[in-house]
Amino acid sequence: MSDTAHAHANTPCSPEETEAFLAVADEIAEARGQRMTRIRRKVLQLLIEAPEPAKAYDLLERLDGEGSAKPPTVYRALDFLQELGLAHKIESLNAYVACGHASHRHSAIFLICEKCGRAEELHSVTTTEALKSETEAAGFTLSRAVIEARGLCRTCAA
Repeated sequence: MSDTAHAHANTPCSPEETEAFLAVADEIAEARGQRMTRIRRKVLQLLIEAPEPAKAYDLLERLDGEGSAKPPTVYRALDFLQELGLAHKIESLNAYVACGHASHRHSAIFLICEKCGRAEELHSVTTTEALKSETEAAGFTLSRAVIEARGLCRTCAA
């Protein structure tokens, strides 16, 4: 597949501008009658800045004494961010990534590199539509899905 074709099927999941996205996150939370607490905001910031999917305990270590953060505090913040569509959990890695596409609910397809550990979100409309169609045919109402594909990223495969 050429780089051009790949660019049309895939867009970066992680927000590019941290402060701008944190402002968007504040608006999304407020619109749902919620609030971005200091801890929730810091966890989201750490996810945005992480070069690869982050585990909850890694986030806890990087909170730098924010309040009295304990593991349940971080997990509650991550649950909150997922519920608002601001983060995804990659189950096989038990790790999280920020999602810059919070303006719409979507299923996530992750391409996970077995060599460098990075994960990239693939926006595949065809795959998502096929999954929805097949689950509906089985009498199942799909609300969202996370698909994980493992292999080598374009950098490691080169």
